[in-house]
Amino acid sequence: MVKATMNGSKELLGVTIDKEAVDPNDVEMLQDLVVAAVNEASRKVDEEMPVLDGGDDRRGLKIPGMF
Repeated sequence: MVKATMNGSKELLGVTIDKEAVDPNDVEMLQDLVVAAVNEASRKVDEEMPVLDGGDDRRGLKIPGMF
């Protein structure tokens, strides 16, 4: 019902809201949906962006001379 789009820097690029999610009598639900969508987008950035220094999970980019 609500979709948030972020770039890899976690900058919010856009929010799409389905018409069905807009109920003037239940603004709190829409607010909750927006918060959930932004948090989900942030979580996806964390999952999909590699850890540059390798971190503990060893997914990091191995760039010679960087670290």
